[in-house]
This record gives sequence, C-alpha cells and structure tokens, in this order.
Amino acid sequence: MGLANSLDRKSAIVTGSGNGIGRAIAMRFATEGAKVTVAEIEKESGLETVEIITQAGGTAIYSWTDTTDSESVKTTVSAAVSAHGEIDILVNNAAAFVFGKVEDITQDDWMKVFGVNVIGYANCVREVLPSMRRQSGGAIVNIASVSSFIAQPEFIPYNASKGAVAQLTRCLAMDLSVDNIRVNAVCPGSIRTRATDRHITSLGLDPEKAYADFGKDSLMKRMGKPEEIASGVLFLASDEASFMTGAQIVIDGGATID
Repeated sequence: MGLANSLDRKSAIVTGSGNGIGRAIAMRFATEGAKVTVAEIEKESGLETVEIITQAGGTAIYSWTDTTDSESVKTTVSAAVSAHGEIDILVNNAAAFVFGKVEDITQDDWMKVFGVNVIGYANCVREVLPSMRRQSGGAIVNIASVSSFIAQPEFIPYNASKGAVAQLTRCLAMDLSVDNIRVNAVCPGSIRTRATDRHITSLGLDPEKAYADFGKDSLMKRMGKPEEIASGVLFLASDEASFMTGAQIVIDGGATID
C-alpha cells in the first residue's frame, strides 16, 4: 500500500503541535490526508500551525489545550470529534523541559515535568478512549526520547519523566490491546527545535558550536530535523504498523547504538 495518503480521512489529535516536532507531525499528517486537531497551550503558535496546514490545502482546527487539566483535554477531544469525527490517532507530544541535578530541582519542578510529560499523556489517552472504543480501534503514539533509556549529566527530572513514558507506553499497549488500540513510542535523539534553542540559551552556549556539539555523537554528525521524527510517527500511526504495539522506535542518527 505504501504511506502515500495513508491517513486519508482519519481524525488525529497532536498535542504540543504549535512548533517543533509537534508542528512537523501535524503538517505531515495533514499532507497524508488526516484531519488534524492542533492541541496546543500557546494559542498564537497553535493557530499558526492551523494556518500553515489550511493554506497548503489540508484540514485542521485549533483547540487550546492544557494536557495537565483533564477538563481541558476533554473539551479538546469533544471539539475534535465534532469537527472531524471519531478519533483514530492520538500523538502525545506536549512536553516540559526541566533539567538539573537532584539537589537543584524543586518540588514545583518535579510536579511540572511529570505533570506534562507523564500525567498529561495519561490524561489524553483516557479522554480519547471512549471515541476509539466506539469505532473499535485506534493508534496512539507517545513521543518519548533517547533520554528514556540512557543517562545524561544533570538531566535527572527530564530523563526520569521520559523513562516513565517508555513504561507508560508498554503498559498501555498491554491494557488496550483488547480494544484493538495500538500504543507505540518514538524516541528522538538530538533534534533542533525551539526547545533546543532555549536550552542552549539557558546554558549560555554559543548556538552554532552547541549545534555541532549536540550532533557529534550521531554517526551522521549532525542534529536531526523535526520532519525526520514526523516520518517515524507517521509510520506508527498508519496501518503499515498494524502488527506493532508496545514498541519504541529510536530515531537518533545512530547516537545510542553502542
């Protein structure tokens, strides 16, 4: 069958799709025929993603979404169903980027990173389940990270949350298989996004040197692009991955193979 128009007429929610990886996923899905709900807490960037998609001839709506708030997620799911029909695909991409040593991390930091990266994912899954069950199936793709399974210096809260995403993915796959709902994860390596730029700024690094340094561990000697992650997500969301659940696809240019 191939991936061309592989999501034709399917309804997809992509969280955190106002920029970076999330925007690339939303745009790729729309190109492949999906009707996309841009679930984003930043209204301006979310509306911008919708405008890009619609100007290119795709179908998308924006819904303000705070994934840590169940009622907000419920409202977004209702809006998606009303506009595009029952939910076929959920991509959990919204993320909080909190780094540091354990002695530097406050209680609020821990609540933020787990609230968005773990509880937020669970909230979205819970709220789409009734819709997916009504149509006897669906696909959920969680954006995890190579940080889910490798240790990195002064990354404790972020890595701990992404490790939880890996386990969340496996456990959901087991529990939801009876409903014909597949749950998989994509684990990006170093990808150049707005979050990367902010991290570089927070560390006071020279941007161009930092980009080179962040990409040097890759066998390809560069950072990845959001569009390259979107391709992996597209595969997992499509029927081409119909016999895959509980899996984690690593897209990191070979940085973690040893």
